[in-house]
Amino acid sequence: MRAVIVAIAVAFLVSLFGTPLAIKVFTRLKAGQPIRTDGPQMHLTKKGTPTMGGVVFIVATIIAYVAGHLALTTLPSQQIFQVGPTITALVLLGLLVFCGAVGFIDDFLKVRRRHSGGLNKRGKLLGQLLVGATFGIVALYFPSTMLDTTGSRTNTETVGSTAVSFIREVSWLDIGKVGSVILFVLVVLASTNGVNLTDGLDGLATGASTMVLAAYALIAFWQYRHWCADPTYVKSASTYCYAVRDPLEIALIAGAAAGACVGFLWWNTSPARIFMGDTGALGLGGLIAGMAMSTRTVLLLPIIGGLFVIITMSVVIQIISFRTTGKRVFRMSPLQHHFELAGWSEVNIVVRFWIIAGIGVAMALGLFYSDFLAAVS
Repeated sequence: MRAVIVAIAVAFLVSLFGTPLAIKVFTRLKAGQPIRTDGPQMHLTKKGTPTMGGVVFIVATIIAYVAGHLALTTLPSQQIFQVGPTITALVLLGLLVFCGAVGFIDDFLKVRRRHSGGLNKRGKLLGQLLVGATFGIVALYFPSTMLDTTGSRTNTETVGSTAVSFIREVSWLDIGKVGSVILFVLVVLASTNGVNLTDGLDGLATGASTMVLAAYALIAFWQYRHWCADPTYVKSASTYCYAVRDPLEIALIAGAAAGACVGFLWWNTSPARIFMGDTGALGLGGLIAGMAMSTRTVLLLPIIGGLFVIITMSVVIQIISFRTTGKRVFRMSPLQHHFELAGWSEVNIVVRFWIIAGIGVAMALGLFYSDFLAAVS
């Protein structure tokens, strides 16, 4: 637990004090966010606000990960964890960094062209596919080599699973390694675009992502405390355990990312002094997808990220309705802009959408914990 707390604190502080520096740098580089002229007119006042702020919390998360591992080296030797970097960290941080890199290219092109159209849809999709497929393969084809004090393997799990998972793996729904990689790529696409579509108002996506990442930190730490690779727990407490890989590592990264988002939110909340841009939105989306895969809770993700699902579906409904009937269901999509045009203030929309995000997170954690209670009762 100490390592997770250290990672959260370091990420928060680096992001909190690093963001003002990023604001100055991006302002000096004239990396202002271009604003769509066909969107809500009140957004025109945000023109010139520096973007690509996602770089800050991506860097903060990596620094915090290192700090958390330094804290791990001070823990008693009988603790069950791998002190050095793991494949799990490679996958999760890789998704954060490389999905963020795709977003960075998009943001850079927007700034350079002084236009809200950055990387074309095909290029962005190709980048997301490549990142998702690459780390999906790593997650499915590299089993753990963790050893206990006698030199025997204690955990041969891969980061991902060939079985589709909800609260844990559904054993009868095994789709094989190729199918699992394809499924993961789809999850990456859904998650990155869901967070990106949500990132339309000051602090909205940052706050919602913080809740989701905090939920995954709790889930992963609970799995660590009830881990099948921990012989002490399995022998003395219960046969109900979680067959995952490196759960403490997952909790550390999720906690660090959540802490970094909170530090960034200090400057990103209304009125925002910096935007996360596609750099941050795609990076967070990729990391959240990785969290769902590594904790074996893929089908629980639509509940944990309920707000992202709702906002994405508003876009899908709008497109289908307009192309089939020529009519729009919403004044504008994504959904948050519909309420803006209906006269709601930006702060009201953000706070109420945060409440919806919190309800989704609470429901998911309730389902996760109730499954555990049902099994041990």
